[in-house]
Amino acid sequence: MPTDKQIFLKSGPGHLTAVDWNDKHYRRSVVASLVEGVYILERDRQKNRQESQALAPPWWESFHFQLSQKLIDNKDLSIFGAFYEYKYPPSSSSSSSSSSSSSCRNIPHYVIAIRGTLIKRRTWSQDFMLNFQSLLNELHQSSRFQQAMEFLRKTVKSKGESSVWLAGHSLGSAMALLAGKEMAKEGHFIETYLFNPPFFSAFLEGVLKDERVKFGIHLATSVFKTGLAGLNIVVNGGQAEDHFAVLSPWVPNLFVNPDDPICSEYVGYFEHRKKMEENGVGIFEMVATKNSTWNLCLSVLGMDSGSEPLHLLPSADLTINRAQFPDIEGVFAAYKKFKRAHGLQQWWNPFPYESMRYNYSTTN
Repeated sequence: MPTDKQIFLKSGPGHLTAVDWNDKHYRRSVVASLVEGVYILERDRQKNRQESQALAPPWWESFHFQLSQKLIDNKDLSIFGAFYEYKYPPSSSSSSSSSSSSSCRNIPHYVIAIRGTLIKRRTWSQDFMLNFQSLLNELHQSSRFQQAMEFLRKTVKSKGESSVWLAGHSLGSAMALLAGKEMAKEGHFIETYLFNPPFFSAFLEGVLKDERVKFGIHLATSVFKTGLAGLNIVVNGGQAEDHFAVLSPWVPNLFVNPDDPICSEYVGYFEHRKKMEENGVGIFEMVATKNSTWNLCLSVLGMDSGSEPLHLLPSADLTINRAQFPDIEGVFAAYKKFKRAHGLQQWWNPFPYESMRYNYSTTN
């Protein structure tokens, strides 16, 4: 029997009683639901639920989307992504009011959504291998990412970049983040929604509560990175290409939860950059946020990996879920808290939030 979490009428965004594409919270809820649709698509496949038994369609049909294509992994044959096309309801025809026309500008014509890890018998092995590749900054070498990247390029070429949105959750957001970066380097800035994107670094946010201590650690790390960067210039000569300047016009939407160790470091990453700028230590901020310690060490040793960590972003629209989860002792309770903080469901339901937009300036 399917769980209530898979059934749209029981677990979906029931509070969305009115259509308002001008509302960023509405857009976030709809896009999160489309990503959830990919998870349910794969569950339907594994349970052989077809036609009237399928649970996935309401997750996109409720918002006037239709499923145009499934993205299927060529190794485990699982559905890892979906290509949706928006179908305007009759009230949104060309004869609609000017207010509706204004709303239409915020409606995506097409959405490419990518699911995260699905711990099921037919998917866990490949999904965990991809998570490991993501940790090692080798996700770009995986066949699943290359499939997604090829499909994205073809779609943007045929439909136009302004018509296409990209979205993902967890492992899926890592793939969407990497794909968005690649497209930005090619001059295409795709509207992107990243739910619980991985940030592979020291877990300061979940461990340390004192803001002064965290700032001190970040500052010391920045000073160390600046020294490494200087040594790299001496050893290898010249200045590296400013990839931040290339990526800066792309502003992905990041949705993170401080209680989720997988993505919580984005909070400290952007807050630290802001504090560094406010305290007039721009050179440290510039070097620290454009490079990872590991990559700088490899470069100094003449062993440049040729890839940059996913989490290094010049610009972003960051939304932080500030809902307070109770601290309960016990391993099971901690796991339950993690699942809630890392889950996709939180992003289509109302929650107390904090938003911060960071636009990187090439003068930094």
